[in-house]
Amino acid sequence: MYNQAIQLYFSGVKAAARFNPKAKLLIEGQKQAFSILQEKIDPQADYLWFHAASLGEFEQGRPIIEAVRQSHPNYKILLTFYSPSGYEVRKNYTGADVICYLPADTRANVKRFLDIVRPKRAFFIKYEFWANYLNALKQRGIETYIISAIFREKQAFFKPYGGWYRKLLTCFNHLFVQDEQSRQLLASVGVTNVTVCGDTRFDRVVDIMNLAKPLPVVEQFADRFTLVAGSSWPKDEDIFIEYFNNHPEMKLIIAAHEIHEEHLAGIIAKLKRPHVRYSAATEENIAAADCLIIDCFGLLSSIYRYGQVAYIGGGFGVGIHNVTEAAVYSVPVIFGPNYDKFREARELIACEGGFSVAGYDAFAELMDRFLTDHTYLSLSGKYAGEYIHKNTGAKQAILDFVKW
Repeated sequence: MYNQAIQLYFSGVKAAARFNPKAKLLIEGQKQAFSILQEKIDPQADYLWFHAASLGEFEQGRPIIEAVRQSHPNYKILLTFYSPSGYEVRKNYTGADVICYLPADTRANVKRFLDIVRPKRAFFIKYEFWANYLNALKQRGIETYIISAIFREKQAFFKPYGGWYRKLLTCFNHLFVQDEQSRQLLASVGVTNVTVCGDTRFDRVVDIMNLAKPLPVVEQFADRFTLVAGSSWPKDEDIFIEYFNNHPEMKLIIAAHEIHEEHLAGIIAKLKRPHVRYSAATEENIAAADCLIIDCFGLLSSIYRYGQVAYIGGGFGVGIHNVTEAAVYSVPVIFGPNYDKFREARELIACEGGFSVAGYDAFAELMDRFLTDHTYLSLSGKYAGEYIHKNTGAKQAILDFVKW
């Protein structure tokens, strides 16, 4: 049944590839995977295999990959992705020796993949329960782990009909989970080889903060109260730009989720105060601007340090983006109402370092207080930073447990 479903699924992806660029990248990437493996895998070397569904999962696994690479240089690293949004961004990542798409989860592909790679250990990051891969790893006696995993009661593992899914959990030598609720859910179905060690993303954002490079242009711009809006979408921008337009005492940095010209033009059309694009910034025009528009990728995690408050986009769509990248700098974090699936957002609210707003009025009320009550602003930022730092340590817990 599963193998038939996999065949049908990838047949659908192939059909979609005719008109969907992302599906096309996936299919073409999977076709190239074995060529990459045949060319780059050293048959004399010992490989650790890390699999990430996409970019977010990669960032969770990255602290482990880089720590292992430093402490155990005798191993080579294979990194696979399922999603083009992960592979296409990180295909040149220097922390791995070989990077490719994960071939489709068919029995023939799995045998060929494992015969070529012969991994000493396999690490799945957060999600991805590919049955043929997991069963084959178990049959070959290859140690297999899942890291930064989180489980929810609604998942098939915990349903009366979930026996087949539960068997997949027995393929892992150990499961490193984010929270106690996940441990309890797994225990309820007899899975006890579990350690609660938190989320490696916290270790990652601290690493990012420590390695962040200074940005002189941004530092010059942020010479008074500055709101940094990261990963924003139009519905987010409608709210914070309206407030910014009416409050000359503050400045605004916008690093939108999408930076194509149509989106940037939409942002500029909403602004009623002077702005400048980062790519065109000079000492002269920065001094005259009240809004700095970031029109390139890769700077946002370093830019948050220059703000007094951060706004994280996505909360008026399918869900918020990364709140931890901002909170690590001890600034209060604001986001829209769609945050329930994100544990760190819920916990930031609980510790009074994060704030959800349902619309303009709630945002304006909160910003008014941040602008006028410096004690409240300072304490909110302090609580946000403390939350991040007290949740680090997952990386070390995993490294200490695995017998390298």
